[in-house]
Amino acid sequence: MNTSTAAEREEIQAAMQRLLDGRPQRSTGALTVLQLAAEAGVKRWILTHKHRDLKDEFEKRRDDANGIPAAFQALRARARDAEAANSKLTTENRRLREQVEVYAQVICELTTERERRLQEHSPGGNIRALPPRTGSPAEG
Repeated sequence: MNTSTAAEREEIQAAMQRLLDGRPQRSTGALTVLQLAAEAGVKRWILTHKHRDLKDEFEKRRDDANGIPAAFQALRARARDAEAANSKLTTENRRLREQVEVYAQVICELTTERERRLQEHSPGGNIRALPPRTGSPAEG
């Protein structure tokens, strides 16, 4: 292996590590062969034809990391946790809204029943509405 090829391989390996660590210097940071070439400062064909073993190593390491640089894996985990919490809260919110709807129906029915009984017994009966309370509960 000549000196330029060895230097080229070292640069590709360093670029590979930077991309996988989430520290790109010359590329977008995407974990693709094209961006690895850009990060290493070589043409893509150098990776796909001349240093195929490094390309294959990069793709394997990328796949092992699920295509996410190490720097972003913690963020992905936090996003997954946030999505799970959001799902749980959405379910709880739906349940509470249904419960409020039931309570509203019960209140409506009780109010209707109260009004009906007041009208039935009002003319000479012994049921009458209580006057509204005034003041604070502590004064009562």
